[in-house]
Amino acid sequence: MDTVLFVCTHNASRSQMAEGLLRDRYGDRYEVYSAGTNPRGVNPFAVEVMEEIGIDISGHTSDHVDACADTPLDIVVTVCDDAAENCPYIPAREQNLHRGFDDPSAVDGTDAETRAAFQRVRDELADWIDVTFASADRG
Repeated sequence: MDTVLFVCTHNASRSQMAEGLLRDRYGDRYEVYSAGTNPRGVNPFAVEVMEEIGIDISGHTSDHVDACADTPLDIVVTVCDDAAENCPYIPAREQNLHRGFDDPSAVDGTDAETRAAFQRVRDELADWIDVTFASADRG
């Protein structure tokens, strides 16, 4: 079973949703973690939009990348450009990937507009995870 770490700056939204999606869809093939360079807690909108599709991330914690220092990682994925640029290099045994997604928490609008941004990013993450992790050919 490959070990996957999703990294984002705050480990609040994108990496949390990616962790939940990969665990839900391909948890029989991957052991999944997420962490951040400056963790701030799991965003309630992330919890809400994941619950809409039947995935419960309410028990997730927002962890610092240092918490994974002793975990052998097969695949490390940065899901935001800031983490890709500022995160200390975390070596993966198999592959380091980067795929930037918009930060839905950066939306400055109504709750409905923010929720819509989280739903869009959740769906983009889901599509990318399906394409990237459904087979052994990642990239």
